[in-house]
Amino acid sequence: MNLSLLDPFVLAQDCPETLIGSLQDSGHATCIKFSKSGDFLASGRLDGTIVIFDIDTNGVARKLRGHTRQVQSLSWSMNGRYLLSSSQDWKVVVWDLQDGSRMRTVRFEAPVFMAEFHPHDHLQFIAALFDAPPVLVDVSGNVPIKQPLPSAPKRSQLELENATEKQIAQDAKQATTVLAFSTSGNHILSGTNKGWLNIIETSSKQTLYSVRLTNSIVTMLRLSTTGREIVVNASDRIIRTFEIPNLDSPKLDFDQFRIQNEQKYQDIVNRLSWNHVTFSSSGEYVVASIYMNHHLYVWEREHGSLEKILEGPKEELSMVEWHPFKPYIAASGMDSGRVYLWSVTTPQKWSALAPDFQEVEENQEYIEHEDEFDIHPIEEMHKRLQHLEDEDIDVLTIDPVKRGYEQSDFTMPVLFDLEDSDSEDDIIAVGAGQFRRKSPGQGKEWMHEDDGDGAVTTSGDEQGTPRRNKSMKRRRVDSDTA
Repeated sequence: MNLSLLDPFVLAQDCPETLIGSLQDSGHATCIKFSKSGDFLASGRLDGTIVIFDIDTNGVARKLRGHTRQVQSLSWSMNGRYLLSSSQDWKVVVWDLQDGSRMRTVRFEAPVFMAEFHPHDHLQFIAALFDAPPVLVDVSGNVPIKQPLPSAPKRSQLELENATEKQIAQDAKQATTVLAFSTSGNHILSGTNKGWLNIIETSSKQTLYSVRLTNSIVTMLRLSTTGREIVVNASDRIIRTFEIPNLDSPKLDFDQFRIQNEQKYQDIVNRLSWNHVTFSSSGEYVVASIYMNHHLYVWEREHGSLEKILEGPKEELSMVEWHPFKPYIAASGMDSGRVYLWSVTTPQKWSALAPDFQEVEENQEYIEHEDEFDIHPIEEMHKRLQHLEDEDIDVLTIDPVKRGYEQSDFTMPVLFDLEDSDSEDDIIAVGAGQFRRKSPGQGKEWMHEDDGDGAVTTSGDEQGTPRRNKSMKRRRVDSDTA
């Protein structure tokens, strides 16, 4: 849309206003994530498929198939070429979006809560596991290197000397539920099931600082774009925001500083429970989805007041994400799995087409000027057209845009194949104007490929087919002898 046709006041708005629609062919989405550039939105489905949408066109840019169960989390690399996905099939996959191939597949011995890329190295990621310590994984070699991270909080020397057996046993039961890298990647922030926040050094894997934020489970931890604020969602129905110092500063003493609680967001009257929470692109707002509710709550951080309530579809919303640079929110429905979109309504400013153009509320009688419709000579009209054509218009130069990420030359290739487009998964073309449904299991040959550890999986259908053939042969022999 031409920017000159938009009201400048509308462009200055930084908070969405209304539900504008939903993404088609999104399937049953369980998690969503915007790319660092904001050009694409990745959606993980209930069946393990990952769909990448183009934000400008809302069309499907690519489909990735490599998981057999629900996708738990998604993470983009800084340049937008690589995508990290974790699933309930105990696998974490690194995707190369240049060709849509699986670059690395890492299998764990426990279910994966979530996984996140290192900010500046797509060959490293962190993963939080169920009933197992979190790990820092390096996949730069042929064999992935898994390095465990601590979950127990750091205690001072005095606390260790006076610790009771009960306290020691409680520290041993600490389990990490969520992880996040700092903006530089030199530190890891982890939340536990006992309400602790641990700051771990990436290089040494040692806990530098621990603080108890709440007495309940930490379910969500997000950093702002600056990396100086964090938002924490816990099972006690309170959302908290904290200010943290520059963790890379050489003057920082982890034994002296304290994390300051900035604001608390809660519904005291209805005691609402929050499903998912995240920062806005500028960090000025906090948005959250609600348990058993179809609204989105948006708070203003400076005063901690409720800015607005965005009305959504008639179903509960689970995961919510804010666009990196625009007043644009995406959220997935709990029941249907559809991805819904909120944005700012942009009425067109038609007066930009002509200086004397005016919008009227009702019809008015038009008064014709004396020389308005006079016929001009053809030569004069031709000169005017030539004068307009002589003006050089630059359509190739791209104006620099202020971004909060590293610029990259990578561009996702456009796919023209029917299977990789936004066509229905169960319908395939067999001729001119003729379609049929796919055979069961067709297009899922990747499920029987090598998982990377030398084991090849086989479905029950493939094992049962030879038995059916033998029974058919036996019946034929009996009929011939009869």
